[in-house]
Amino acid sequence: MTMAVVRGDDPASLFAVPSISAERRADGSIVVRSTVALKPAARCIGDWLEYWAGVAPDRIFLGERTGEGPWTTVTYRDALKQVRSIAAWILARGLSAERPLAILSDNSIDHALLALGAMHAGVPVAAISPAYSLMSKDFDKLKSMIELLQPGAIYVSATKLFAAALAAIRPLHDAAVVSGAADGDAIPFRTVASTPETPDVARAFAAVTPGTIAKFLFTSGSTGTPKAVINTQRMLTSSQQAKAQTWTFLEEAGESLVILDWLPWSHTFGANHNFNLVLRNGGTLYVDGGKPAPGLFNTSLANLRSVVPTVYFNVPRGFDMLIAALRGDEALRRKFFGGVRFAFYAGAALPQNLWDALEELSVQTVGRKFPMVSAWGSTETSPLATDCHFLAERSGNIGVPVPGTELKLVPSGDKLEVRVRGPNVTPGYWKAPELTKQAFDEQGFYLIGDAVKFADPARPELGLFFDGRVAEDFKLSSGTWVSVGTLRVAGIAALAPLAQDIVVTGHGGDEVRFLVFANIPACRAHAGLPESASADQVVNDEKVRAAIAQGLARLKAQSPNSSGHATRALLLAEPASVDGGEITDKGYINQRAVLTRRAAAVAILNDDGSRAWIASAT
Repeated sequence: MTMAVVRGDDPASLFAVPSISAERRADGSIVVRSTVALKPAARCIGDWLEYWAGVAPDRIFLGERTGEGPWTTVTYRDALKQVRSIAAWILARGLSAERPLAILSDNSIDHALLALGAMHAGVPVAAISPAYSLMSKDFDKLKSMIELLQPGAIYVSATKLFAAALAAIRPLHDAAVVSGAADGDAIPFRTVASTPETPDVARAFAAVTPGTIAKFLFTSGSTGTPKAVINTQRMLTSSQQAKAQTWTFLEEAGESLVILDWLPWSHTFGANHNFNLVLRNGGTLYVDGGKPAPGLFNTSLANLRSVVPTVYFNVPRGFDMLIAALRGDEALRRKFFGGVRFAFYAGAALPQNLWDALEELSVQTVGRKFPMVSAWGSTETSPLATDCHFLAERSGNIGVPVPGTELKLVPSGDKLEVRVRGPNVTPGYWKAPELTKQAFDEQGFYLIGDAVKFADPARPELGLFFDGRVAEDFKLSSGTWVSVGTLRVAGIAALAPLAQDIVVTGHGGDEVRFLVFANIPACRAHAGLPESASADQVVNDEKVRAAIAQGLARLKAQSPNSSGHATRALLLAEPASVDGGEITDKGYINQRAVLTRRAAAVAILNDDGSRAWIASAT
C-alpha cells in the first residue's frame, strides 16, 4: 500500500528531520533504518481511551450522521463507559481469541465501541469488509472467513440489510448476532452497550499485554482462503508511537486534531492508521458515510462542507473525484485549501496528473502549493513502515523507515526487493503456520513483495521510491522487464480522465497492452452521450476510442522504449468484481486476479485482427 501527504504548512513545523543509515552487506543486501530509537509505546490502545476519558472527558471522540442531518456524537467519557459495558457482555459470553468478535458492517459509532469493548476485554475483533456481505453473490469468501474465525459474536448494522449474508453463514457458526437496529431475533446493540459493568472487566483489561491479539485483519488475496493477519497490541501502539515521532505536530495537536474519514475499518489504513491516530492523540473522528463512488461521493462533499478536518484522508480515486468537485465549487475550494493542514492518500500510487492538479488548484486558491509527500506499508506492518516527512518534487517517494523499523533491500533482477522487520510487523497468519513460515526470511524480515529504489543511493535520507510489486513485473519476448506499477500510474495519467484504472499485460509477448477500467461518467461526458447511454455504448463510442488512442500516443512519445508504453488498450464496460477478488472496497485493483478472470479480454488484446482494441498513433 502506498500513501502520501499533501500539505500547505512549513514542513519543519510539522515533521521530524529524517536521520537514516544504510548498511551495505557482503551478500549485496542493504539494511536501511532510522538512527532515532523508537520510544516506549503504550501497553495497549485501551490505555489511550482511559487516558483521554480522564484528561478531556467532554471532548468529542466520534461523530456520525445520516444524510445532511445533525451529527450524533460521543464524548471520550461516554465512549469509555459504553466500552466497559460492552467488555462485560463480551466476557459474560465467553468470547476469546478462539471465539472472537466479527463485525460485518460499515464504519459507525456502534462499530467502533464494539471493537474497543472487545479489545478492552482482551478479545480480538475481526472487521470484515461489508463488500463480502452486501456485494457478493456467492458469499464464498465470507463463508471461509467465518469458518476460520469461529466467532462468538457477530455484529451487523441491521439484520434485514444483511439477511442474505447471515443466512449463508448460519450453518457455519453458533455465534450470537448483535444488530444496530431493533429488528429480527438479534440482540440489540443498546442492550449490549448497557450491560452492567463487573469487576471482571477491570481484571481482564489489566491482563492485556503488548503481545495480546487485538484484531484479525483479512488480506485481499485473489484466490483461496483469505488470510487473517494477526494484529497484536504491540503492533498497533508501536506504529502510532513511530507516527508521533515523525509527525511531531501530533504531540501538540490535541483538541485541534479533527478527521473526517470514510476509509473502512476492515482495512489497516482506515483502522490502524486513521482511527488509531485519532484515539492515540485525543482527536475527533467524524465518520464519513460517503465514499469515492458514483452517487456516494456527494455525501462526502456535503460532510466536507460541514466539517473542516485537520488532515484529509483518501485514496487516489477519491482525490480524482475531489479535484473535479473543487474545480466547480469555489467556496468548497477555499474552505478546503484554507482549513485543511494535510491531505493524505493511500491504497495505490498517486498518478502524477492528480499531483499536478492539486498543486495547481492550491496555487490558484491560496497562492501556494500543497507539497506532497508519502509513506508506505501493508496490513502486516500495521501499516506504517516508511514515512516521507520531507518535501518531494514528484509522486512516488515513499520516504524513509520510521523509528523502530528496519528495511532490508535484496537484489532481485534489476530491482531491490524490500523486506520489513520491527515491532509493528505481524507475528503471522491465524491458524496458518505454513503461510506464516513462508512469509519471513531466515533473519525474521517480512517478505512484503514490493520493490523500491533510492532517490539517491549516496543519500538514503532523501527517501525511497516505490518500484512496483516484484511478482507483477514481467518480461517481454525481447527480454526487457516491464515495471507494472510504474507503467500503470503513467498510463492512468496519459489517459486521464477516461481511465479509472489500468491493468498491464503483455507477458512474454512483443508489446505491452492495457486493460482499461473506464471512467464511465467521464467517457460519457467526453462523447456527449446522454445519461441513459449504457456502459457498452460508452466504451464503444468512436470519440472515446479516439481519445484513448491519443492518450496512448502521448505515452509512447514520453516513453518510446517497448516497456514504457502500451500499443493497444481494451476498454472494459464491466466494473471490477468483488467476488472475483479484482478490487477491494478501497478501490485497489488486483492485477493478477483481473488477468486471470478476464483471460478472454486478454486474448482479444493479443488478436492482431480484432477491432476491439485501440491502436496507439505511430
